[in-house]
Amino acid sequence: MAKAARQEQPRSSVWLEGKAHRRRGGGQPSGLDRERITRTTIRLLDADGLAKFSMRRLAGELNVTAMSVYWYVDTKDDLLELALDEVMAEMRLPDPDSGEDWREQVRALAREYRMLLVRHPWVSTLVGVFLNIGPHNLAFAGTVQRVVRRTGLPAKRLTSTISAVFQFVYGYGTLEGHLASRAAAGGMSVDEYFQQALNTVTAAPQAADVLQESREIMAARGGDTVAEMLERDFEFALELLIAGIEAMVDREAEASGEEEAVGKEQARETPSTP
Repeated sequence: MAKAARQEQPRSSVWLEGKAHRRRGGGQPSGLDRERITRTTIRLLDADGLAKFSMRRLAGELNVTAMSVYWYVDTKDDLLELALDEVMAEMRLPDPDSGEDWREQVRALAREYRMLLVRHPWVSTLVGVFLNIGPHNLAFAGTVQRVVRRTGLPAKRLTSTISAVFQFVYGYGTLEGHLASRAAAGGMSVDEYFQQALNTVTAAPQAADVLQESREIMAARGGDTVAEMLERDFEFALELLIAGIEAMVDREAEASGEEEAVGKEQARETPSTP
């Protein structure tokens, strides 16, 4: 039971254990530093995916022994967490204090996060594995919170609003990134892969009705390429979410006004104490 309980504990973090900038004692391996190791890790993850990544493969790419890599990081997980935070720095974050409309800043953050997930398909898996408390992760999370706070929604609605927008972006970017990865693995463009998938599904009689409906929807939404269709769908869905936030701001304001009016009415009807 004790062993099972230990296994269920939350994963720790390289940022909590003081290992993010720590190096082991002894001589420094020639030509290595943590930045180079992290950059090479990201390149290998982009090229081969998370499943094929190993410390041995990384050491071979760096032309060093695996022990040389461990001079800079204690574990593979530590290195993956460092790589995850490093790519988060690629996002261009708006300044919540600039006076720019919150709608434009939500759009900017959503687009940046989506493209990060598409460029680095392995990120979507690691986001759900680690605590995400590296400096670049925290900068993104803090900016999102400050921008969403400016919508005018009450504090009790902020986490729900952030979830609605950025869990949508996470799902959309994850699927889009996986689609690109599968196409690349098959030596095809995304359009070629998509067409091959449609042709395969066409051969399944049980999918005929759904496929016909899908074809009609795709024809109606427009777009000559898969990328254009994905872009159009993402932007429209994002606008739906922003419109929903606006509607909820009005609803919350109306509810607050009604509560205030009821409170004043009750105060007038309550007899004063002599």
